[in-house]
Amino acid sequence: MTSLLIHPTPPDAQGTVIDVTPASAGWTHIGFRVHRLARGQRLEAGSGDQEVCLVLITGRANVACGEHRFADIGKRMDVFEQIPPYAVYLPNGVDYSVEATTELELAVCAAPGYGNHVPRLIAPEHIRQSTRGKGTNTRHVHDILPETEAADSLLVVEVFTPAGNWSSYPPHKHDADNLPHESQLEETYYHRINPSQGFAFQRVYTDDRSLDETMAVEDGCCVLVPGGYHPVGAAHGYSLYYLNVMAGPKRVWKFHNDPDHEWLIKT
Repeated sequence: MTSLLIHPTPPDAQGTVIDVTPASAGWTHIGFRVHRLARGQRLEAGSGDQEVCLVLITGRANVACGEHRFADIGKRMDVFEQIPPYAVYLPNGVDYSVEATTELELAVCAAPGYGNHVPRLIAPEHIRQSTRGKGTNTRHVHDILPETEAADSLLVVEVFTPAGNWSSYPPHKHDADNLPHESQLEETYYHRINPSQGFAFQRVYTDDRSLDETMAVEDGCCVLVPGGYHPVGAAHGYSLYYLNVMAGPKRVWKFHNDPDHEWLIKT
C-alpha cells in the first residue's frame, strides 16, 4: 500500500517539494503539488484534464491564463498571520503561468474538470471564515473553494488549529457513496507547524481497522486520506495549519462521525 505520509523533498527546477498524483496515491481524483519559488522564478504548466485551484499559501505572484491576468496578488507573507489567502480557479484544458514577485509557497490543487467554468480570482474578502468546536477542540476555518462556489470536482479549505488542540475531531469519515448521509471523497492534508521544529499527530483508521495508521507529522508533510476517520492533534506549544483538498464522484461534503466518539458533541 502507498505510504500515507509524504515528506517534502528538496525543490526541483520548478520548486516542487510535494507532488501527489492519482497514480502515486493509488486513487482516482486528487492531484496535489506544493512549489516553493524564489522571487522572479516562474512556473509554467497546463491543467490537462483537471481543474486547478492555485492557493498562495505565502507570498505574492503574477498569475496568467490566456487573456486572464491577475497581477501581483497575495498578501499573506507568513501562513500563521491567519488571514485568508489569495487563490485562483482554473478550468481543465488551459495553460497557465505563475511568476513569483516575492518568495512564494504555492499549492496546486487538482481534480477532474469538465469545462463548465472560467478562470477567476478568489480574493480574501470572498473567503468565508468560521470557528468550529469549543475548548481544546476549537479550530479556525477558511473556506477557499466550498461546494457553494462554482467548480466541477474540487473542494478546498484551510484550517488553523491552536497549539494543544484537536482538529478534524471527533473523528469523521467520508468514504461511502451514501448520500444524503455520507459522500465519498478522497482527501489530502498539507501541514505547516509553528515553530517549524514541532510536530503533530494524525491517525487514519477504518471501523474494521484494516487501515489503521498513526503518523508523526512534521512541518511541510502531506497526509493522504483514501478513506476512514482522520483526526489530527497539535502538540502543546506548536500551532498547526493544514490545507485540505477533497474530491470524489460527487461534489458534496457529507461526513459520518465515528459512533464511538460522537458523544463528545452530544453532551
